[in-house]
Amino acid sequence: MSARLAAAAAALALAACASAPEAPPEEEAPVVAVAPPRVEKKPAIVAPPPVAKPERVAPAEPKANEVDALLAEFERLRRLPPSELAREQELARQAFNQSRSDVARVKLAIASSVPGSPAAEETRALDLLDPLVKNPTAPLHGLAFMLSASIQEQRRLAAAAQGLQQNAQALEKNNQALQQNVHGLQQKLDALRTLERSLSERGEAAPRRR
Repeated sequence: MSARLAAAAAALALAACASAPEAPPEEEAPVVAVAPPRVEKKPAIVAPPPVAKPERVAPAEPKANEVDALLAEFERLRRLPPSELAREQELARQAFNQSRSDVARVKLAIASSVPGSPAAEETRALDLLDPLVKNPTAPLHGLAFMLSASIQEQRRLAAAAQGLQQNAQALEKNNQALQQNVHGLQQKLDALRTLERSLSERGEAAPRRR
């Protein structure tokens, strides 16, 4: 009996499974694609290329014997009398016209700038030294600069001395004019005193006659 009941229960269970409707498959939710936020690209800042600094060119070193020889020449020319100095200036001028070298240029400038030279010679010396003074890379730039500064100072002192001399001459003239005025006033004063004495003597003589 119990075996029949178990078989019948099993048959009912199978029938129920066969008759039960199948559950519909679950629908998948549509996937919505979200675009990533747009990032604006800023223009890249390009730094300007570094400015290359001009390299400083060191002046060429002059030969020691050239500078020593030119300084010795300057000392020698300073001791010459005017007659021999004029001859040395002409020789230096001829040597420069032939070689046109920097050494000959400085030597002619030295001969033209010896103290006591005319102002025209000093101007010529400054013109000769000017190319070397303006060229820092020239081997004799330092010596030329020193000589040029010395000549300019020499001219400044000469102009100042001339101004003082002119002032002294003007003061001397004024002093002479003042002395003449004083002398004239003294003469007039003496004349007044003489006249006063004469009038006084006449006044004293008049009562005696009466």
